[in-house]
Amino acid sequence: MPVYIGKRLLVAIPTLLIISIFVFSLQKLLPGDPILAMAGEERDPATIEFLREKYHLNDPIITQYLSWVGGIMVGDFGVSLRTNQPVLELIGQKLPVTIQLAVMAMILAMLIGIPAGILAAVYKNRTLDYVANVVALSGLSIPNFWLGIMLILLVSVNLGWLPASGYESIFVDPVRSLKTMIMPAFVLSTALAAQLMRHTRSAMLGVLSSDYIRTARAKGLSPREVILSHTFRNALLPIITLSALLFGELLGGAVLTEQIFTIPGFGKLTVDAVFTRDYAVVQGIVMCTAIGFIVMNLIADILYVLLNPRLRATL
Repeated sequence: MPVYIGKRLLVAIPTLLIISIFVFSLQKLLPGDPILAMAGEERDPATIEFLREKYHLNDPIITQYLSWVGGIMVGDFGVSLRTNQPVLELIGQKLPVTIQLAVMAMILAMLIGIPAGILAAVYKNRTLDYVANVVALSGLSIPNFWLGIMLILLVSVNLGWLPASGYESIFVDPVRSLKTMIMPAFVLSTALAAQLMRHTRSAMLGVLSSDYIRTARAKGLSPREVILSHTFRNALLPIITLSALLFGELLGGAVLTEQIFTIPGFGKLTVDAVFTRDYAVVQGIVMCTAIGFIVMNLIADILYVLLNPRLRATL
């Protein structure tokens, strides 16, 4: 297992290198100049030149890139051009918020999507299957921003059950934190639950038609044992892959949802950085998101090996 993990980590190194090249190059192609915005309305040439020298923007592109990558390797993602704060400090402030939102959304999605997929597969082409598919397609089709606004109007404005917006740290006030995050987490979970439901149903149907499932039923095992102990366990691999990718996507920040519910996470930080042309912050966010995706894929690969004896035998 350690050798396998080491090989996967070695594959991640060139992946991150390629991502860093794309991120840095594409960022330079964006229109606008952040230095002009920082210089103020008068835009004194001496001030502009000073700022360019301070942030090394007069250096050749390759020098800027190598300096940026070298800083990342020692934990220095640069300094925000807008707030003059270290990018890693800004990310450290917003990342716990996004992680909390992502974890809550993922838990809700799994609690809804996986059982619905199992039931849809067991009752294939029956009423429950049709209902589950209609609900899943609805979850994929309804835009998050519309669902979020409707929930605010119904749950917060009309019923007064939950706060309409804002955020409270779970370490300061756990109850209020859950109240402020449950609606945005549910909004994000609808599309995720729909995807999990469809993949769970497909994986379960593939396993249910296998010979060993028919043998298990012929041996007199209860339907519950056949479904949960034999079918679902063998259908887990594609579900794990999808869950890891979806969670990695959530770590990138849910821009619209965070904007609607005024949640100070990665999504809002990304929007603010793009509008103010804060290159260092945008680059840092994208690199952290890429690292998150790679970590989630590594976790999925490890779970593959732990759940599949045939893969363990090849290591």
